[in-house]
Amino acid sequence: MSHKILVTRSSMPDIDEYIEEIKDIWDTHWLTNMGTKHKRLQAELKNYLDVENIDLLTNGHMALELSIQALKLQGEVITTPFTFASTTHAIVRNNLEPVFCDINPIDFTIDVTKIESLITDKTCAIVPVHVYGNVCNVEEIARIAKKYGLKIIYDAAHTFGVRYKKKGIGSYGDVSCFSFHATKVFNTIEGGAVCFKDNDFGLNIYRLKNFGIRDQETVDSIGTNAKMNEFCAAMGLCNLHSINIEIAKRKAVTERYRRQLSGFDGIQLNPAQKDVQQNYAYFPIVINEEVFGSTRNDVFRKLAENGIGARKYFYPLTNSFDCFHGKYTPYLTPIALQISERVLTLPLYADLAFGDVDKICEVILSCKK
Repeated sequence: MSHKILVTRSSMPDIDEYIEEIKDIWDTHWLTNMGTKHKRLQAELKNYLDVENIDLLTNGHMALELSIQALKLQGEVITTPFTFASTTHAIVRNNLEPVFCDINPIDFTIDVTKIESLITDKTCAIVPVHVYGNVCNVEEIARIAKKYGLKIIYDAAHTFGVRYKKKGIGSYGDVSCFSFHATKVFNTIEGGAVCFKDNDFGLNIYRLKNFGIRDQETVDSIGTNAKMNEFCAAMGLCNLHSINIEIAKRKAVTERYRRQLSGFDGIQLNPAQKDVQQNYAYFPIVINEEVFGSTRNDVFRKLAENGIGARKYFYPLTNSFDCFHGKYTPYLTPIALQISERVLTLPLYADLAFGDVDKICEVILSCKK
């Protein structure tokens, strides 16, 4: 192979478009602190995501961590270990105890049939994760939360632009948190957002992200600094203009993968969910070595030998991280453990050439025995 294929590549606007967008920053010298671009992006995202309220933050992790803090939770939080480190760390850094629920083996989201058995008198919330763009069973999670008086904070980092039953995915739950990291479907270089319904919660988030400052003479709570700057907001404004084109390109790449890899025993593909308008964020495959003849790690190495980046995403599970050694038992979430040892996310980005997709699939299928 003449060139390396990375697992992801950031979407960027035309350089002239970005330069034009940031020109007036040199006139105003307003670089941060909820400037004009921040406010414009906030308004445009509220409309695009179809949510009641939204606030922008410096990254997706702070969106999640401060949302949990803003709800003033105490006790235990039911969540999934099949996620990025941020989800679990946001819970732990708020002095809450994560209680790990297994996932379902089809779409890799939290197994709603196992949530109620984990609820105790200390349970205060559920933090489900929409995985690879796959949507959780939001109806059943809402039913359980209402029955037991629990809050729902969705980690929606993978589901920018996704709609379920014609509603923006950020409108479900008490709070939904998005990441606008450079590698996401939509990026602001670094950034994140919190979508919510309750105005008091919105005030708490604003206080937390801006040192508790209400005005020049009033600081009525303790907070941190998690504000999005104007250059990141400008990148977001430019990228939002072309987001539908970007998603359409990702769809075409995804369909190419499906044509090449469908129907092979031992390769499980990501499902197309009913009533979900997808964003084509990731293309995971699950390798069943007993049927395929090679392990996930074998395929990973073979791709690397051919200059192709892939990612064991998510591996390891968060409940088996070294920083939690001896505290949690990953064997209590056996489906998540099994999938983590078999899953591989393949390169996927808007400008990935079909020829590269074909090469990737050729290398994968060469491992079949």
